[in-house]
Amino acid sequence: MILLDLFLGFLRVGCFSFGGAYGAIPLIRDVVMSYGWLDEETLIYFIAVSESTPGPIMVNLATYVGSSQAGLAGAVVATLAVVLPAFVIILLVMAVFKKLLRYRGVQAALSGVKPCVIGIILATGIYMIVDNVAAVAFPVLEYDRQAGLVTAFLLAVVLGARKGFGKEISPVWLIVISAVLGVIVYSLFP
Repeated sequence: MILLDLFLGFLRVGCFSFGGAYGAIPLIRDVVMSYGWLDEETLIYFIAVSESTPGPIMVNLATYVGSSQAGLAGAVVATLAVVLPAFVIILLVMAVFKKLLRYRGVQAALSGVKPCVIGIILATGIYMIVDNVAAVAFPVLEYDRQAGLVTAFLLAVVLGARKGFGKEISPVWLIVISAVLGVIVYSLFP
């Protein structure tokens, strides 16, 4: 039964997520919470790991959730379910792509989806910021001082690179730096 639930849940994610992985996070969160597979904190950890490992976040997240619920079989089922719609759609679109783009309606529909995707990504970012700021603003809620140290250091690195060198740091380097900092800070300050 869990394999069927994983397949249907992540098939829904694969069918209705537009705009890449960050646009899919709210839908994945909704599916995971509705089935009760993970709590909010564990899901946030899964998202962080999915972002810092190679590959698409949505696929990584589906794999991790599937694995946590039904082992290797769950990982395979969830991963296949989340990529299946995109695979089928790409096959169909490639078959008729050139003909479809000639129609104004198709061009208008694709243009209309862009603001929606931007809104979904923005809403996800705001949700994550508000959730973290709430933990800082209301100390009654548990504040993770280690995460605060890592965040403050990363902010200093980003601002220092912009001010000192006039350049932005690659997200890859930020992920590497935060992983190393996480190991150091969480081992020094348990």
